Amino acid sequence: MSNVHILRAVENIKSNTTIYTPIIEVIVNSIQAIEASKIERGTIKIIAIRSKQTESDGTLPPIVSLKITDNGIGFTQANRDSFDTFYSDHKIEIGGKGFGRFTCLKYFNNLQIDSHYTENGKRLHRVFSMGKRHEIIVNEKLSPSSEPENRTSALLSEIKSSHLSKKLSTLARSLTERLLPYFITKSYTCPIITLCEEDDSGLIVLNDLFKSQTGLIREIPLSNNTFSINSKEKQEKFEVRFFKIYSPKNQKSRISLVAHKREVTETAVHAYIPEFSDEFYDKNYDNTENKERNYIIKTYVFSEYLDNHVSLERGSFEFQKQDDMLFGISQNEIEEKAASLTATTVTNELSARQEKKREDVNEYIRTHAPWHKDLVRNADLSSLSYHPSKEEIELFLQREKYRIEAEIRIQIDQISTNTAPQTPEEITKIVDQISDASKNNLIHYVALRKNILKVFEKALELDENGKYRAEDELHNIIFPTKRDSENTSYSSHNLWIIDERLTFTDFISSDQPLNGGNTERPDLLLYGSRVAFRGENQPSNPVTIFEFKKPGRDDFANPSSKEDPIQQIIRYTNSIRNGAFKTPKGKQILISPNTPFYGYVICEMSSKVEDWLRFEKDFKQMPDNSGWFNWASNINLYIEVISWDKALKDANMRNKIFFHKLGIDI
Repeated sequence: MSNVHILRAVENIKSNTTIYTPIIEVIVNSIQAIEASKIERGTIKIIAIRSKQTESDGTLPPIVSLKITDNGIGFTQANRDSFDTFYSDHKIEIGGKGFGRFTCLKYFNNLQIDSHYTENGKRLHRVFSMGKRHEIIVNEKLSPSSEPENRTSALLSEIKSSHLSKKLSTLARSLTERLLPYFITKSYTCPIITLCEEDDSGLIVLNDLFKSQTGLIREIPLSNNTFSINSKEKQEKFEVRFFKIYSPKNQKSRISLVAHKREVTETAVHAYIPEFSDEFYDKNYDNTENKERNYIIKTYVFSEYLDNHVSLERGSFEFQKQDDMLFGISQNEIEEKAASLTATTVTNELSARQEKKREDVNEYIRTHAPWHKDLVRNADLSSLSYHPSKEEIELFLQREKYRIEAEIRIQIDQISTNTAPQTPEEITKIVDQISDASKNNLIHYVALRKNILKVFEKALELDENGKYRAEDELHNIIFPTKRDSENTSYSSHNLWIIDERLTFTDFISSDQPLNGGNTERPDLLLYGSRVAFRGENQPSNPVTIFEFKKPGRDDFANPSSKEDPIQQIIRYTNSIRNGAFKTPKGKQILISPNTPFYGYVICEMSSKVEDWLRFEKDFKQMPDNSGWFNWASNINLYIEVISWDKALKDANMRNKIFFHKLGIDI
């Protein structure tokens, strides 16, 4: 009499079991029963029992139960007592764990046994069910048997939440894949295993799916099919066998680790080699050029190490998935070695796929990220997925960039701390690496400029309503309004559009009051070194003032206008000279009689504006006829008036050589 909390044991099954786990468990028990009987012709029959309810769409009813019958030794008293013993060691010499039957109740509501057998010269008939509370065996009956031959049936009835394929052919292939180690083990003859409907129709011999030359499972012969890994105790040897699985539907190539001829774990090969994410193709599947069939590769790994460390439920192993410290060999190590051998079975196909992946990366770089052009030249793309998205490619390249820069930093640190002189070759190699990394950053920056100029050009055009855009829109492209250099990063403004030297100005104020409150607000005020650094807050530091006027607007040239930009700049200059502006820290800006001031007006250059500049402001035209200038010597103020088009044209001209030289003039 047993006393086990059965449902608690079932609930505690945590390893990676599936609906196939109990089915394979029962089939393997049948195989072992046939082996124990020592009969020459063992047979196992799997009957699919469907729901009695007809499907409304006319398709096959689902399979709800399976009946598995064999002609093995049967449920003798020893086998019956083993079934009734928690963690039985009855089959320990052949890998039995004494727990597998509990997985039946995880996926099916009931397990019923019906067995005719011979014991002590008597023909006996034993029937019982697997209990769900404290007794493992319930409703047991033992009586004489009138049947002349052994026959044991295990009925797995009423599938719970999982489901099986409705098609017998699909179910047959799934079972064959999981039982394949029994079909392929050397010096072993597997019993004949069949699958059929309740009325014996649709019979499929699982053994033939592997044996037939036109079957859906074919072995790939490979001379080198072993590898070794050192464990804590010794060097462990692993054997690998490879099979093509044809018409795999949505399945991927997989690596299966096998223990005691049973498949325990499955892992996708593309977890180690991304190019395995797609199916492969046989162009002469039927030995002609007329038939093409897709397939995946399934790799089976065998070893005593796997036999000795399989879990109770046979859904996992005792060793860790990775970085195993106890046994010394992890699942990842085994699978990684197996994946490398698997790759040798499709060398040509993988080479073509790797080349295709590199082309995808190069196309992304050409059209979206030219600054990565040199970075990818020697990059190892093996870890990148086979069909990478733009985001995946960019993330990979950013990681590669970081890796290279980290290596450069390490080498430079070694040079700086190493007293031994470096050879010219070593120094040249490091300098070349630094140059490549710097070039990557430069191309990225210049490409960003290219895009900003496109945005700037678009902002100068009429909108969908036939109107020019607001002045603030252009202002924000050059430098954000209501901000200053204390709260605006270098990368957040584009003063280089107007003048490269402005990028290095010490302090910038954008549309902010000169001295707080409601005082005047220059569109842009720049204070600091314009040509060469003179030191913080020195009297000789130049001051630059910008005024922007909306494209298409020239009313500021009217005699009555209060927005005369020339007068605005002169007024700001005088206010600053008179001490009306302080540094961000509240210090008075030091202005001397010789402090240079620069003023810029960017506006629409209409004929009205040109006449205004020539006849009223006494400005001189620039040699290229696209701008005007004047010099107010009494206040050291130089002023230029240029058009928005000139600002765009000059910016493009200054950067054109960089666009061309770096191959991004697109």
